[in-house]
Amino acid sequence: QVPMVESGGGLVQAGGSLRLSCAASRLTYAMAWFRQAPGKEREFVAQISWSSTNVYYADSVKGRFTFSRDNAKRTLYLQMTSLKPEDTAVYYCAASDSGGFYSKDYPYWGQGTQVTVSS
Repeated sequence: QVPMVESGGGLVQAGGSLRLSCAASRLTYAMAWFRQAPGKEREFVAQISWSSTNVYYADSVKGRFTFSRDNAKRTLYLQMTSLKPEDTAVYYCAASDSGGFYSKDYPYWGQGTQVTVSS
């Protein structure tokens, strides 16, 4: 198990910024953020490798979101800028020893934090 707790969500106006954090008992090789909007399937947001050498983003957030990790603090960060109403969702951090771009690739999940972007 990899207990993880997300924080930093909230209500923000379109164009604003938020920084999400995910504190974990341990970090695995690949860590990721996913999100799920009401009535939609959970979707990939970003993935980062152990050394942060490889960071991948969904096209919908590329250039606006920045994913980073601090292995010493066992914490992930998702800096979100230029937020849009369509970014509204519950955001989850996820952990995997191998990585991937699909929910099924990640066995460990946080409980999620709500992000709401008003227009």
